[in-house]
Amino acid sequence: MMNKLKHTAFGLFALLTLNLCAAPVEIWISSQQDKDYYDKMVELYQAGVDEDFSALVMAYGFRELPDKLSVVIKTGEGAPDIVQLDEIFFGPYLAGEIPFVDLTGRLKKDKLIEKFSKPRIELFSDGKKIYGLPQSLSAMLLYYRVDLFKARNIDPDAIVTWKDFRKVCETFAEDNIFGLAVDPSQFEALLRQRGSQIVSRSGEVLPDFDQAVETLTYLVDLFENELAMTPERGSIFDPLFFSGSVENGDVACMIGADWFGLDMLQQFAPNMAGKFAVRPLPAWENKGKLSARTSAFAGQGLLIYKESDQVEESWKFLKWVMTDKEANRLRFTMGNSFPAYKPAWKDEELLKGNDYFAGKPMGKVLVEIADEVSGVDMHPKRPQALFMMQENYFSSALYGNQSPKETLLEFKKTLDQ
Repeated sequence: MMNKLKHTAFGLFALLTLNLCAAPVEIWISSQQDKDYYDKMVELYQAGVDEDFSALVMAYGFRELPDKLSVVIKTGEGAPDIVQLDEIFFGPYLAGEIPFVDLTGRLKKDKLIEKFSKPRIELFSDGKKIYGLPQSLSAMLLYYRVDLFKARNIDPDAIVTWKDFRKVCETFAEDNIFGLAVDPSQFEALLRQRGSQIVSRSGEVLPDFDQAVETLTYLVDLFENELAMTPERGSIFDPLFFSGSVENGDVACMIGADWFGLDMLQQFAPNMAGKFAVRPLPAWENKGKLSARTSAFAGQGLLIYKESDQVEESWKFLKWVMTDKEANRLRFTMGNSFPAYKPAWKDEELLKGNDYFAGKPMGKVLVEIADEVSGVDMHPKRPQALFMMQENYFSSALYGNQSPKETLLEFKKTLDQ
């Protein structure tokens, strides 16, 4: 009887242990598009790496996810294991204890640090420790209407500088077509293209103030002279902008990161397939020297929450999804983003022509400019600076409430206080 009870107890203990081990890794994702991708990745990981692995992929809104994570940190309840976080939302964590697992030792052991784009992997670090891996290069490109350029005999390759680009905008204006759609996010991206920052690593706001004024003045000048337009709701990331101005042919060019074209443009303007192509950004000219031909904007990474009970399982999956050849290929071909993992840049699938972009090889353009991607000075003050520019100051300058210089003086004063 005693032996029977022992066997029964052991069986129950084994069953309980099995159930605990089988608890799914909870992955928080910030969009439905990305959820579709990560659901697919879980299937591939189960089929090719670990058939016993299970995961629950949950999609939240871009801004909803960091809010939910804040609640988890405060209450200690409902914690995820893996979090997809935009680099903009990582900045505030630098002001206190960082609630994510330090991956530096694991990355060094597997010799992975050098295999990621340096400016991108630095986004999820505090300078010494790395807490996340970037899923996209997020290199900025010029998306231009091939048909509109061809009809006016404009050679896109002849656009070397932003001064050249303004002349192209003047040509389109003759036919009541806007040369560019301007957006608050472009100010910081173009400023960093010139080698400056909106907030320095030490917390100084607009460390090169004159350059910041020149950059904002350029965008305001295009708008005031009706060479550029701004979407009705103020954002080029608004689906209504694509179904309206883009598909109506009101605008000839847009600037955005790789994921802007792979995800948003193809998703919200499917009827424009074959009419757009991509090329590097025009450069800024200063004393006869040209700036980089790209910048970077936003971009998400995967991090492991420090209170996770499944750190090792989470790390194994995170490492696989960021380094596996097929996983990186599908991130691009499924319309997500161009990977920041450098070995993937040799994959012929990523370098082929894209039917949406008039058969042009978007991947080749991105590889060509990858080493020119600008770094970001990460500081807790940066997210606030970006949202303030988006919500108040950019429109103030654009609509002439204040000059660009006056706008940035007030912007700097407010942040400094």
